Amino acid sequence: MADEPEDFAAMFAASIQPKRFERGQTLEGTIVAIGPEVAFVDVGGKGEATIEVQELKNAEGALEVAVGDRIQAMVVSTAGELVLSRKLAQGTATDRQIEDAFRAGLPVEGKVGKAVKGGYEVRLGRQRAFCPISQMDTARAEPTSHEGHVYEFRIIEYKEGGRNVVVSRRALLDEAQRAGAADVRRAAVAGAVMTGRVVSLREFGAFVDLGAGVQGLLHVSEMAWSRVSDAAQVVKPGDEIKVKVLRVEDDGQKIALGLKQLTADPWSRVQETYAIGDVRTGRVTRLAEFGAFVELEPGVEALAHDSTFAPTGHKGGWRNAVAPEMTGTFEILSIDLEKKRIGVALVPEGSARGRAASQPEIVPGARVTGKVERHEKFGVFVFLAPGRTGVIPMEETGVVKDGDVARAFPVGADVDVMVLEVDGAGRRIRLSAKAVVKAQETVELREYQEARGTAPEGFGSIADKLRGALTSPRGSDRAGRFDVELLASSWRALDEAARLRRSGCGTRFGLDRQRHATTQGRRVLGQRAHADILDLPRLELRDVGLARPQALGHIALTEPLLLA
Repeated sequence: MADEPEDFAAMFAASIQPKRFERGQTLEGTIVAIGPEVAFVDVGGKGEATIEVQELKNAEGALEVAVGDRIQAMVVSTAGELVLSRKLAQGTATDRQIEDAFRAGLPVEGKVGKAVKGGYEVRLGRQRAFCPISQMDTARAEPTSHEGHVYEFRIIEYKEGGRNVVVSRRALLDEAQRAGAADVRRAAVAGAVMTGRVVSLREFGAFVDLGAGVQGLLHVSEMAWSRVSDAAQVVKPGDEIKVKVLRVEDDGQKIALGLKQLTADPWSRVQETYAIGDVRTGRVTRLAEFGAFVELEPGVEALAHDSTFAPTGHKGGWRNAVAPEMTGTFEILSIDLEKKRIGVALVPEGSARGRAASQPEIVPGARVTGKVERHEKFGVFVFLAPGRTGVIPMEETGVVKDGDVARAFPVGADVDVMVLEVDGAGRRIRLSAKAVVKAQETVELREYQEARGTAPEGFGSIADKLRGALTSPRGSDRAGRFDVELLASSWRALDEAARLRRSGCGTRFGLDRQRHATTQGRRVLGQRAHADILDLPRLELRDVGLARPQALGHIALTEPLLLA
């Protein structure tokens, strides 16, 4: 127990004995206060050592330490007060200090000399060191771009008593990036606006350095509200730009950026700017299998669907009407603000501007002209106007059963139809070609009767001719004989009508006034076949100017059956 007071006395004497420090000595201490320019460090002596606050900041200028933190530093001065440094100033480092800096891992300032094979000469005080070209910077640069600059280096090799010294600047840059990367990733949250530098360009976009080596992707679709085909049209490497963080994935490893989000979305004005039925000028940006995309203004793109183009009879024939970069006039057919979609249709050149030019009124009873679009088992589809297609059921085509509908209604051909039905939404339109022919025949019959000044009797001119040929002799010298020439001319028209009807083309091409009369006349011929025509003399057709040498009585009996 007697030794304990002696040990305590020795410890007390040692504690009050001033410690001796030498320049270049590396030591550890605790920060006790931080002032505007210097910080005070307790190193175990009677007083505190000082160190410049600037040496305690990172590359962004923020303090890396706080009161109570322990740091490692090197003694650079003992005159008057103990001064510490975490780096050695260029020109003041001695050989001993350089060795101590290597062992402590402290940075040393050096001046880059000339570029040599594989790297650079660097002066550290009185010593010469070598920095490999790969350790000078994090990115490749022209070798001469670093000559003459003063940088901080870390000594990575110290051999042969200082005759072989290798330094690295990149090691310090990487450390600074790692230290700052955490702060950058904390700041990079969805919705944040950050400043970055364009590092490189790719086909799909640009990589932007947000600081401390943290990069984000600015996709080409997020560069502008209008379509951008090449990122180089908007940015180039080295540009400093402001971007908005859109998404952060994989714990901050993937950062999606946007540039267009810093400006107003053109779609926010669409409701006030555009309306269905408006006619606007647009530019065709690209063609797809289903239609053409049209730019109405930067950031507002519409679609002219292939169904809005008139049929041509050939697959993809609508492409002949438009081409990329073509400017044309388009009518707005639909607007969907929620999905950001606008449907348009190309207005043909020479048409009057406005809805009436390309969108006729389609109501029951209206007679319109359309183009045959395609054939189906149940009917014929007819293009009426952009976005309006109707169907002619088979029973309304006017073609006899098993007739050639495709021949009667070729794809791409114009056809006159009458609207029979239209549903409430205007999507299902029922048409009739037969009704048009019937209406035309009625009009022609009325005009013919008015021209002759006779009251309607339900028969046309051919019926009158047949009646006269069958019942009225011409002159007393021919009493009791039929007017063969009159009957033959009437029969020729009737025979032609029968031929057209059998081929399925009777109602497709429209009959003139004589055909109309022939249609009416066939009824007379059919009704009177047994009453009058059975008593006809058996004349050969060549006697009356017909082509086939058959008995007129036989034709009279069988032809009505063919026409029925």
